Amino acid sequence: MKRLMVSEAALAYALATSSGSRAEAARSGNDSRMGNKPSIAWTTVTLDALDAEALAAFYSELFGWEITARDGADWVQIRDPNGGVGLNFQADTRYESPTWPEEPGKQTKMVQFEILVDDVEAAADLVVRAGGRQAPHQPPNRDPSGLRVMLDPAGHPFCLFVHGE
Repeated sequence: MKRLMVSEAALAYALATSSGSRAEAARSGNDSRMGNKPSIAWTTVTLDALDAEALAAFYSELFGWEITARDGADWVQIRDPNGGVGLNFQADTRYESPTWPEEPGKQTKMVQFEILVDDVEAAADLVVRAGGRQAPHQPPNRDPSGLRVMLDPAGHPFCLFVHGE
């Protein structure tokens, strides 16, 4: 009986104080103002590039993940078959590669992946074979056998590192 009273109270509150979307949240029991937290799940990260297909092919090769969706024009998705966060790639004709390291007045990186590997040199070789490259600038205070900054084909920087680095 209490549950019915709470639902009625939540619905009345939502109808009296907010839009239809909040009313729907109250009816479903997901109105965070009423003490319930909505379901929120991080599913993917989207990277822009001039060529979404080429960038998807690079990361598919690097991680061994299959392409799971595409819109046939300018968007591709790959997913980890073991679950976790996937990657989307979308083409944008206005895309500018980030500058690494950052320089005033130039496009800066918006995201940087940290990729755990068991052998930095072997992983860096795979990156190059897949179409990426080593960043010209490497952190001077880090051992390159433990951490290496790489660039994907669209110029996004990412780090290969070994456990403990």
